[in-house]
Amino acid sequence: MHTVYLYLLSPLHTGGTTQEGNLVGIARESHTNFPYIPSSTLRGKIRSSETDQVKRDRLFGNELKEGKTSDGSENLTQGKIWIGDGSILWLPIPSLSHGVVWISSPLLLTRWAKWNNPEMTIPDAYSCNFKQENSNVYLKDALLKASELKDFSNWKEFVPQSPEAKGIERVMILPDRHCATLIQMGLWRQVKIKLDEHKTVEGGFRYEEAIPPDTLMYFPWGTTAQSNGTSADAERDFKQLLQQSDIIQIGGQESLGRGFIQQWFKN
Repeated sequence: MHTVYLYLLSPLHTGGTTQEGNLVGIARESHTNFPYIPSSTLRGKIRSSETDQVKRDRLFGNELKEGKTSDGSENLTQGKIWIGDGSILWLPIPSLSHGVVWISSPLLLTRWAKWNNPEMTIPDAYSCNFKQENSNVYLKDALLKASELKDFSNWKEFVPQSPEAKGIERVMILPDRHCATLIQMGLWRQVKIKLDEHKTVEGGFRYEEAIPPDTLMYFPWGTTAQSNGTSADAERDFKQLLQQSDIIQIGGQESLGRGFIQQWFKN
């Protein structure tokens, strides 16, 4: 199994299944309520970037067009590559005391470690890499006292040491429930209205949620049983496909600069 990292360059709206009042929500995990990128969204975007129909069918499976399969076979087939959901690893939160602090939780780090190094020891909650005596940390409306903080000396093991993520310098681990609350408070929100031909408001306001820029996410991928001894070739072709473009765009509102992501895979 392999990992592809995603660094958000602009707000990302992944499209929720429900709408509460005038709030257009985003996709969330049912058991944690954390925002995420559905694997179908990632798969569809990556698949569309492959122009060779033969390679596309081999990696992602054939498709039905006008009652016929794209590769001429009798049935729909599964591809040689599987792609997992995109999960949050570190999310930026504004801080009155430290500018911007990237937060995560034991749950999020444990999930990431299972795909990368299951033997890693997950640090305790309230660990940070900028602990100073008598220096409290303000995150949104939360106040964390200096006496509660712990030193996070090996933080670089949990942050990809690559040029794409070099801006992540101040990190903190919070308890799962507090991290979920701050992530909810730290989501990017935009107020939208609709104007008629007379430039007057038609209808009411609506709010659109999005995962904020500078969030670090990732998704796992690997080969399926369909590879049948050709997994090395499938992995090579998929990596070449990812290397075609360092920046991809997911979701709508591309003309407004939404959904641009810098991607790279772990060597």
